[in-house]
Amino acid sequence: MAGEAEDDIPESGAVFTFGKSKFADNIPSKFWLKNDIPLRIACGDEHTALITENGKLFMFGSNNWGQLGLGSKVTVNKPTCVKALKSEKVQLVACGRNHTLICTAKGKVYASGGNSEGQLGLGDCDERTSFKRLDFFDSQGSIKMLAAGSNTSAALTVSGKLFMWGDNTEGQIGLGKESQVSSPHEVSVGRPISWVSCGYYHSALVTVDGALYTFGERDSGKLGLGTHQLPGHRVPQLVKSIKEPVRQVACGGGHTVALAEGSVYTFGLGQFGQLGHGTFIFESRVPRLVEHFKKGRACQVACGENHTAVITDGLLYTFGDGRHGKLGLGEENFTNQFKPTLCLRFLKYNVQGAMCGGCHMVVLARPRARETGEVTLEDDDVMEDFLEKPYVELLGNTVDSSTLQRSLSARVRRRERERSPDQFGTMFRTLPAMTPGNLLPPLTASSQTIPPRLAPPEVIHGKVLNGTYQHRNEGESVRSSEREESEEERETEEGEDEKEEEEKSSAEEVEESSEEENSEIEEEEEEEQSEEKEEETEDEEEAEEKEEEQSEEKEEETEDEEEAEEKEEEQSEEKEEETEDEEEEEEEGEEEEESEEKEAEAEDEEDQSEEEEEEEEEEEEKEDEEEEEEKVVKRKRSAEVKRQSAKSATRSKLRLGVKGQAAGESEEFWDDVLPQYLNLK
Repeated sequence: MAGEAEDDIPESGAVFTFGKSKFADNIPSKFWLKNDIPLRIACGDEHTALITENGKLFMFGSNNWGQLGLGSKVTVNKPTCVKALKSEKVQLVACGRNHTLICTAKGKVYASGGNSEGQLGLGDCDERTSFKRLDFFDSQGSIKMLAAGSNTSAALTVSGKLFMWGDNTEGQIGLGKESQVSSPHEVSVGRPISWVSCGYYHSALVTVDGALYTFGERDSGKLGLGTHQLPGHRVPQLVKSIKEPVRQVACGGGHTVALAEGSVYTFGLGQFGQLGHGTFIFESRVPRLVEHFKKGRACQVACGENHTAVITDGLLYTFGDGRHGKLGLGEENFTNQFKPTLCLRFLKYNVQGAMCGGCHMVVLARPRARETGEVTLEDDDVMEDFLEKPYVELLGNTVDSSTLQRSLSARVRRRERERSPDQFGTMFRTLPAMTPGNLLPPLTASSQTIPPRLAPPEVIHGKVLNGTYQHRNEGESVRSSEREESEEERETEEGEDEKEEEEKSSAEEVEESSEEENSEIEEEEEEEQSEEKEEETEDEEEAEEKEEEQSEEKEEETEDEEEAEEKEEEQSEEKEEETEDEEEEEEEGEEEEESEEKEAEAEDEEDQSEEEEEEEEEEEEKEDEEEEEEKVVKRKRSAEVKRQSAKSATRSKLRLGVKGQAAGESEEFWDDVLPQYLNLK
């Protein structure tokens, strides 16, 4: 499955791992599949997922929450196929901090791993060690894209509908005041959505017309919003400062990267260099253009917790946190990179994709075809000389010397010159280079220049004779010595003449070489001056940008002060309104008390009037009773009078009746009168 030699990598490509990936003991390595082709990759905090062309799913890395979906919680150090999904053809995958989402060719969505905030979308908060199906998406149409954050999940349909679920404590799933949602809910911005990305505690989406929306945690400028938009951070807010259409977006731990028509914008935290704006900008609250990618070559962006990767026409650039070697810049370089740095490891490859995790990076690359020609680098492609080896050795036969000279930046060329003998002063500049062509020919000396070997001194009686080696024949010895001296003088004169000629020739060569070197030095100095001018212009531009940033910061501060003043005025107005309300309440209370007192007085008066009326009525009743009594007495008296008169009348009548009977009255008269008469008696 894995190979060691570069030549062994098949044309279908290989998967390269960097950082703490749990693969190959966290050493930068590579692997490929014998009978399949890697197609898609995804990285979580400490685990990785791989989809092949045949729809198989391979997982490896940490498995403390069951995020690998293998039915256990055992960490896996090599790519392992998920056998439970062999009957399905996996098409999409997304990895969160400790959970994984997949989508099959039939549109089925599965989830596995941690579920403390409902990020699996299964309606509960119980973790799963194997992939479980989300029935919700059976009726939502085809899925176009999956995304996962710290404890959040998202699914985007082909029709442009976005569904999110999981943790919403910072508003990172855009559902307003809800703190947690354990089942998918739709997030709408009024138009179809084409891209979504979930960071650790914030998220971003892109609409089909290129509008960028962000939502979630609002600290450190990671949302790229104005101060007046931050109060609404729990729902998607439009990023207005990017004027051109946005195509992709990636969210990291505290920063955001947006890809717009080949240009790259970054904003948020940048203390590790993950923004790519150099060593002077550690935070940006508004989207800022990365100068290195102004030529429109960027085609893909990815974010880890504190590092960033950008792909441009098959080349890979990384910047940010370099710990554990996750930037892919070589085993010798684990330092932070504050500007986009070309990964020389992939100069002979065509990078298909790159995904960043919490502490690692995984790259999918294929060998570059020979017919495509040499890789032509731009002036600013190689940003840092981070290795001891010269670039000629690193690049090998990929580029020729002329292309290399154009590709190296001014800073790199300066460092290359510093490695030359020029760094040791003018003495080394005037001397010719130590090459075989410039070496002086060796001195030629005939055997005659060496003094002839003298005969050994003659020893007589055990003693050496003094003088000029007195031989037996003193005359011969004198003549021979004179001859030898003359020959030596002649030879020394010839040697001196030869030396003078050689010195003249060497001086001429030195002058020529020094003139050439001086011309080269002058050219280099001119280049340095032009480079210095360029650097000065860059410094001036940076200073202007700093001034603009300072002015913007001052404007923001003034705006903040104005807002604070407005808030203070509002607070003072509210206090005044409260005092007015209190005064009104007090006045109303006093009025109510007065009205109550008046009502009480009126009631008392009414009670008194009622009592008086009652007394009057009682008096009237008494008077009426007295009048009635008087009337009764009068009636009784009149009745008695009438009775008395009646009695007297009846008596008179009786008397007359008796007399009348006697006078001959009828019997009926007696029937009426006699009872009355008897009663009267």
